[in-house]
Amino acid sequence: MAITMDTKHMTSHSERVPILPLDLSPVEDVKVNRSAVERRAATIPTRRTVKRELQAAWLLQAVRTIDLTTLSGDDTPGTVKRLCAKARRPIRSELLEKLGVDRPITTGAICVYHGMVSTAVEALAGSGIPVAAVSTGFPAGLNPFHVKIAEIEASVKAGASEIDIVISRQHVLTQNWQALYDEVKAFREACGSAHMKSILATGELGTLKNVMRASFVCMQAGSDFIKTSTGKEPVNATLPVSLVMVRAIRAYYEATGYKVGFKPAGGVRTAKQSLDWLILMKEELGEEWMQPHLFRIGASALLNDIERQLEHYAYGRYASMQYQSLG
Repeated sequence: MAITMDTKHMTSHSERVPILPLDLSPVEDVKVNRSAVERRAATIPTRRTVKRELQAAWLLQAVRTIDLTTLSGDDTPGTVKRLCAKARRPIRSELLEKLGVDRPITTGAICVYHGMVSTAVEALAGSGIPVAAVSTGFPAGLNPFHVKIAEIEASVKAGASEIDIVISRQHVLTQNWQALYDEVKAFREACGSAHMKSILATGELGTLKNVMRASFVCMQAGSDFIKTSTGKEPVNATLPVSLVMVRAIRAYYEATGYKVGFKPAGGVRTAKQSLDWLILMKEELGEEWMQPHLFRIGASALLNDIERQLEHYAYGRYASMQYQSLG
């Protein structure tokens, strides 16, 4: 029952996305056919399937892309340490052995508030798992600008190697693309060597056209990733909005040669949903964009459902949730 995982594209992302001058031509030229987007997105969960051995391998790949997240007001050092232990060993050793997997599996990163960065860095020491910090007044993004910059710098100083920033939605809603570019560029410069994921909060941008325009501006301003949501909005990651964003990434790559990553976050809770997003990446961008250096899933509960599905594949039955280790 050995599961074979393709290692051909399992490389690290060494070349940073540069900050480029603002070019409004691709922003102004954006056209989005909403009905066509929704029809295309609808084909993914209904017409695309991955079966048996391939499904197990894809689910293990999904685990590798998870930014295992805790962003609650009641987070404690103990909560974060427990989550870090889960990130180091997201799937039980005996289950991996049953599946015939003979190499370590870890999650893509741990994502926490600034106050928990040092705790996570210490708990993950030596693992190679990056710590991502949400920043810039997450989730609303309404803190004073100088406070946002200071928060980024403090998280980087504390050891965060990835920073998830939130944009000011009003810049998109008022079509002030220069202000959005200047803001994201300043955030990128404050990140230094830390990779930056720009959260668009797509559920608050009004239209798919706004989503695509904001994606182009954020990429020009040096975003290493563009991310759908904070997970705190009423509407978070959806396949239609993700399709628009990954097509913006594809167009940007074709125009500049630079590869920007993508991160859906919020609402991705089931193993089946994680496969839907992996299929989207494979079909729209290719296999390299299925790897952790270019694709992440922001999630907290997803990992438990993936482990249950792997147990069913390995043993022919589902374990009760009470037997799943806490994330």
